[in-house]
Amino acid sequence: MTDIRAALVDQLQRSAEGEAWHGPSLREALGDVNIGDAERHPIAGAHSIRELVGHLAATYRLVLRRIDGDSAPLSPEEDWPVAGGATEDDWRREVDRLFGLNAQARAAIGRFPPERLFEPLVANPAYSAFTQFIGLTQHDLYHAGQIVLLKRALDRRDTTP
Repeated sequence: MTDIRAALVDQLQRSAEGEAWHGPSLREALGDVNIGDAERHPIAGAHSIRELVGHLAATYRLVLRRIDGDSAPLSPEEDWPVAGGATEDDWRREVDRLFGLNAQARAAIGRFPPERLFEPLVANPAYSAFTQFIGLTQHDLYHAGQIVLLKRALDRRDTTP
């Protein structure tokens, strides 16, 4: 694989869909989560799984708009959308949207001009395109780990008298 874009796309797909060498991907971590568990806060002060999914989606939207030249930062409401009162169908649509955004990002990275990979996407912040693209993978895996820990905390809470 000589095209670095192809390597970035591969890693972004693995972090979201599976076959990541480290452990569970986002899809694997979210696969058995229902809306009730997604909205619970089993660890005091931690975000819920649903809040994490909203944050992950926001980060994809941010990088996609930076690819289009928009340097506007995320508002606090965009970065951490308020979650609550959703149905199971709403939850499934949110998860599907997250994976749709991952697919959009992979397509955009695959088309990105290779000669621009080490230049900033936008002036502020001045991170290179490569840093932001690999950062999506790192961000996915960081939050996949948090989701696994939240699920473990949910399991313990459910079984503790």
